[in-house]
Amino acid sequence: MSRRNIEANPLIEQFADYLAKIDDALKRELDLYSWSEFHAPLRYACEGGKRIRPLILLLSAECMPKKADSDAYLAASAIELLHTESIIHDDIIDEESLRRGKPSFHVKYGYNSSILTADFVLGVILNIGSKLKDPRIVNELSNAATRMSEGEMMEIRLSKEPEISEDNYIKVLEYKTASLFEASAKIGSMIAGGEDDQVHAMTSFGNLLGIAYQIHDDLIDWNNENRLFNMLVRKNGKSQEFVDRMDNLYRSYAAKAKNELRKISTESKAKRHLEHLTDLASVQF
Repeated sequence: MSRRNIEANPLIEQFADYLAKIDDALKRELDLYSWSEFHAPLRYACEGGKRIRPLILLLSAECMPKKADSDAYLAASAIELLHTESIIHDDIIDEESLRRGKPSFHVKYGYNSSILTADFVLGVILNIGSKLKDPRIVNELSNAATRMSEGEMMEIRLSKEPEISEDNYIKVLEYKTASLFEASAKIGSMIAGGEDDQVHAMTSFGNLLGIAYQIHDDLIDWNNENRLFNMLVRKNGKSQEFVDRMDNLYRSYAAKAKNELRKISTESKAKRHLEHLTDLASVQF
């Protein structure tokens, strides 16, 4: 890996083997459509991602008693593609001109192509789903997709209202961001034969980590973005006290996520990796 890639994705140094395998699996799926006009745009859309969600899926699978098979990488590809599809739409809605240090998809390819590419991605995800042996995985992907859309609609509605509460903000995060983290951890544990209590713990871990991740991300960028978090900051008079309170809140969610991992009795390197991922300040997603 080049230094430039490592700087773009701080997780590479620690998880290089996992990320390389995720990229290989994703490339295999995309290359099935090398004949399509969407192939090059899709490659562009997927470039530079941190792959944190598929990484969580694979690590969650490795925490379980049964060894995960090739379905884990298929599901990981579907998770990353669902994230990619949401990014294409989010950047249009939020009028973002840059993504991952390069022009946003709609800036490079135009609005019409962006809408059609996002539709095409859903077709690719459905094709991956047809290859998976466990039908519950497709159900989880579907649940995540619908909840993410609900979260986006909530955000659009709330952004037009004069008042927004912290509870509303957290609810948006739970739907828009945490749902895919949750699906990643849950699917990973299901693929590797986790018991019901283990799957429940990993599901809760993903949900809590997803909320912590988004609060942390909003804290970093709140001066540069015009989103719900910024509305809360302004509502609270841009006070340092409020920012500190939200910093403590993300740390609380991260700690709760780590506590869920303690319910997985088996110790493993993968579990230690997931524990490390809860330390968002040091990982710097």
